Amino acid sequence: MEFRIGQGNDIHRLAYGRKLILGGVEIPFEKGAVAHSDGDALCHAITDALLGACGLGDIGVHFPDTDESLAGVSSLVILSEAFIEVKKQLWRVNNIDSTIILERPKLAAFIPKMREKLAQILHVQIEHINIKAKTAEGMGEVGVSDAVKAYAIVLLTR
Repeated sequence: MEFRIGQGNDIHRLAYGRKLILGGVEIPFEKGAVAHSDGDALCHAITDALLGACGLGDIGVHFPDTDESLAGVSSLVILSEAFIEVKKQLWRVNNIDSTIILERPKLAAFIPKMREKLAQILHVQIEHINIKAKTAEGMGEVGVSDAVKAYAIVLLTR
């Protein structure tokens, strides 16, 4: 059996009047991500981890923010297209461990739906997707609710 490990991270500024979408789930909040796509930092981190594990560069190579056809696109679509590239190389997702860092709102109630959506797209059982939610303890841009960060590690097997 062969293994590949990839890691990814993403950060987006938060602004009033935007939607906050994480793991494909819209989170009720007065601020949302400023981005070319829907700004789903968790999906972006997982996409980078998948691409990195396969040696395929990063999200910006495949889905540049200069591509107007991607304006406002769901990050689930981006993740799905990246996963197609992973499957072309005959890899499968073994598991994903991820962390979202966001001061507020609290995310615990939304994590099960995020896991469900991600598991469907990546063709794994929900138990193979882990999402942790942390705060920045009031420090930095995340700590004052001006940004959201996400980190992901993926293990691929074939």
